[in-house]
Amino acid sequence: METVLVILALLFVALVALGVYASVKAVQAAKRGVDRTLVQARRTVEDTTLRAKSFGQGGVAGELAQLRLSLCTSMRATQDTLEAGVAEDASLRESLDLFRRLSAHGHELDEELRRLERDPDRARVATHLSGLRERTRRITDSADSLRWAARDRARHFADDDFAALHAQIDVEAGALRHWSGPEQPEAGPEAAADRRRDRDDQPGATSGTGGASRAAEPRSITARDPRRETPYSWQKAPRPETTN
Repeated sequence: METVLVILALLFVALVALGVYASVKAVQAAKRGVDRTLVQARRTVEDTTLRAKSFGQGGVAGELAQLRLSLCTSMRATQDTLEAGVAEDASLRESLDLFRRLSAHGHELDEELRRLERDPDRARVATHLSGLRERTRRITDSADSLRWAARDRARHFADDDFAALHAQIDVEAGALRHWSGPEQPEAGPEAAADRRRDRDDQPGATSGTGGASRAAEPRSITARDPRRETPYSWQKAPRPETTN
């Protein structure tokens, strides 16, 4: 009895632990979904704001907004491409690690641009625009290079896979046509006439319905009469019987 109670208690504890584990996993998955939604919403709002500033404002403020928009657009596109590709191509992990190092410089530049947007001394900020443009260009060029290299690699593998598939389809199509041989020419009137003459030349060939019926009659098992047989050209004529 005590053994049964111990087993039941262990089963109860295992079920409770399993329920807690499933609940924690469900909460974590829901939290990740909410976080992704918030990040996407924040990106959309930020991009819309930067576009509005870059097109609606002129001078230093508009150029700073344009630099931030260019930086964020390039970095996000590269991140999405590498993270999506690394699931199918493990060799992109090194590229993803390089991008993470590049992202540190991108975040640093974005924070500096954000601070300069709030700086009231526009004249002093204008003196730094040349260096900010160069830093933005170098970071975005590096991000674009990684992104396009990953896309070219994926397209190259896709082309190779399609070429192999095309070759296999050609082989399979040839195998499916293996039954067909050389086509026989259709028999014309002359060939039909030749076949009729061949039948007529054969021994015992008859014409008409009467001959066909006679050919179909069964022969009785009797001795042949050599006088009634149709002689061949190589047979000798039988000698007439003589009476003494």
